[in-house]
Amino acid sequence: MKLRLAALLVLVQLGHFTGIEAQQKSQEHWVATWTTAEQLIRPAASPTAAPPKAAQPMGARGFDHQTVRMIARTSIGGRRLRVILSNAFGSEPLAVGAAHIAIRAKDSEIVAGSDRALSFNGKPGCTVGPGMVILSDPVDLNVAPVHDLAVSLYFPGETGPPTSHGTGLHTTYIKPGDVTGQAAMADAVTTQSYYWLAGIDVLAPAAASLIVAFGDSITDGAFSTQETNHSWPALLAARLVANKATANIAVANMGVGGNRVLRDVTGASALARFDRDVLSQPGVKWVMVLEGINDIGHGTLTPAEMVTAEELIAGYKQLIERAHTHGIKAIGCTLTPFGGAYYSKENGEAVREAVNAWIRTSGAYDAVVDFEAATRDPNNPKRFRADLDSGDQLHPSDAGYEAMADAVDLSIFGGKRAASKPAKR
Repeated sequence: MKLRLAALLVLVQLGHFTGIEAQQKSQEHWVATWTTAEQLIRPAASPTAAPPKAAQPMGARGFDHQTVRMIARTSIGGRRLRVILSNAFGSEPLAVGAAHIAIRAKDSEIVAGSDRALSFNGKPGCTVGPGMVILSDPVDLNVAPVHDLAVSLYFPGETGPPTSHGTGLHTTYIKPGDVTGQAAMADAVTTQSYYWLAGIDVLAPAAASLIVAFGDSITDGAFSTQETNHSWPALLAARLVANKATANIAVANMGVGGNRVLRDVTGASALARFDRDVLSQPGVKWVMVLEGINDIGHGTLTPAEMVTAEELIAGYKQLIERAHTHGIKAIGCTLTPFGGAYYSKENGEAVREAVNAWIRTSGAYDAVVDFEAATRDPNNPKRFRADLDSGDQLHPSDAGYEAMADAVDLSIFGGKRAASKPAKR
């Protein structure tokens, strides 16, 4: 009798633990571990009017019977993932013949045994209509945080101009035929862009969430060293993972080089792309806004487009309100110095200073990160500190990006407050 009772208790306990495990799994949700903000590459209007072929951006006219392998770095890890393809700016349907994902080893090479063929509604390929977003079927793959993945897409016919992102900072490999499952792509043509690849989601614990870094080329990581993951969002992701209290917080980089808050120039304006690039991201809880320097700078060059601090602030208020409407906290980031840059003028500097004063003191944002204070020259606050400048007086160096990432107080996201580290000299 005692043995039967003990056995019964063991079964009850096993059932209890199984129930807890099932409940925990049922509370898992999709969170973006990597994203990129998409644009349209515009090729020359006609072959006769086109500049020499070498001057055309690689992939500007699209692909035909070619495989494209792109490298994406995770922020958080997971055991199951899905890939997002977007034809946001396409005018024709995009045929994808095959798609694979794997863990990257080095260059175009993948880790043995990690290759997974992707499917779409149970089929090996899909058609992505104009403006459409397609999710792959989930696939089991243990993915580590801050680690490189390789996504390979095969295009069996002419694609037309791609929906893309030009500042990849990782090498993309292009080769004829369907080589999506190959271990490496020897003799491939290479670029530094992403094509139709919008994001990668992981199935994450209930407590996992996402920060969207929303901005221009400084958020995109322009002038940082390629293949080193030295954009400030990538460096922030590494800090978050290393802190136990924030290890389940992902970072999505939605920077677009040349982007403006109020007007289109390189890609749609921040106000126009906010829904697609921020609100649509799974798991988003915070958005960090670092944008406006191009509105100011281009305005100094084109007086008809000159902006006032009040106009930029009105744009920020729109972004904040739209974020709050969806339960997302908005974090304001001060504009970094641009004294000495090609479009720096005194009237623009006055606007930048007024905008930064508002970001710091208005209370409109849920939190503030002072990137200007982290990067300015104490002897000339209108300029970058020399060792933090990439050389153009507008974009940070690798050390400058590190200073920016280190300036983010992790307690904003529930982490332990730590003294900011001095930038490397």
